Amino acid sequence: MDDYLLDPIEMQALNVLPMPVVVVGDGHGILYANTAAEDFFQSSAVVLKRQRIDDLIAFGSPVLALVEEVQRRGSSVSEYRLDLGSPRLGSDRVVDVFASPLPGHGDTVVLMLQERTIAEKMDRQLTHRGAARSITALGAMLAHEIKNPLSGIRGAAQLLEATVPDSERMLTQLICDETDRIVKLVERVELFGDERPTERDPVNVHDVLDHVKRLAQSGFARHIRFNEIYDPSLPPVSGNRDQLVQVLLNLVKNAAEAIGTQSIDGEITLTTAYRPGIRMQVAGSSGRIALPLEIGVRDNGPGVPADLLPHLFDAFVTTKAQGSGLGLALVAKVIGDHGGIVECESVSRRTTFRILLPLHQLRARQTA
Repeated sequence: MDDYLLDPIEMQALNVLPMPVVVVGDGHGILYANTAAEDFFQSSAVVLKRQRIDDLIAFGSPVLALVEEVQRRGSSVSEYRLDLGSPRLGSDRVVDVFASPLPGHGDTVVLMLQERTIAEKMDRQLTHRGAARSITALGAMLAHEIKNPLSGIRGAAQLLEATVPDSERMLTQLICDETDRIVKLVERVELFGDERPTERDPVNVHDVLDHVKRLAQSGFARHIRFNEIYDPSLPPVSGNRDQLVQVLLNLVKNAAEAIGTQSIDGEITLTTAYRPGIRMQVAGSSGRIALPLEIGVRDNGPGVPADLLPHLFDAFVTTKAQGSGLGLALVAKVIGDHGGIVECESVSRRTTFRILLPLHQLRARQTA
């Protein structure tokens, strides 16, 4: 069998669908694949039609049982949140599957896949962004109401230090140290209150990553091996270089701390890639923006606990005993201000933070 299963109008309609569609025949052979399926499986339709659906997805996948159920019953079946993960497709390919028989063609089954991962990431990212901004007013208030009295407390402790015996100066120094620590914490919260427009210019992501890598290797990550997997043709991102350095330095520092100082095989992998086709709804408008630029920071540490993963970008959530829980919330805010999204995937020995950002758009020069 070949494309004669579908008439030209049907094939044209299927090719414009954004969701992958494959037609599976007897013996699970692939008879047809639309353009979205070519992108999903990273193969041309010609190559796909030489294979069986079993060759493309994980062994024992529920999708195979779904195909056989449709062939047996002769009626449509749908399943949600099925994992198609395989070495070929990657470890995190969760889809909704809609399977229907093709009338008049025996055991032929039409499979339509709707990938949930990106949609769920975007929904979570909007929640993360809202969580970060929900403490904006709190940050502005705390900055004024707490920093002023803390300055007085520190000054009083310094005056006392000159009058107390040497054996008690440790206590006055403790007051000063803890006061300084609280001030730094409040200043980090205060950053959430900065709603000024971000100065954006074309930024070379690889220059930013190289700078962050040099900073890390000269300090907190000198014991860790760095790997780089870059797309050399990546175009500039529209962003603020200093803020992107701050974000990536935060992620690399978190990765190094997760690996720990005692690890002898610690690795951090920095990646860039161009991912066309990813779009996000712009809040307050009907427009959608493309987010094709991907930056990744991956480590081989122990991973993030599963119960914390959905809340990792919320303020005051942390896996560190001495952490404030503001670092990743600030990452979410900065990337959100850049019009992008950030997400984390984590299993044992493999935690990946991915940032998706828009391209730099050249503004048309106004003429008089």
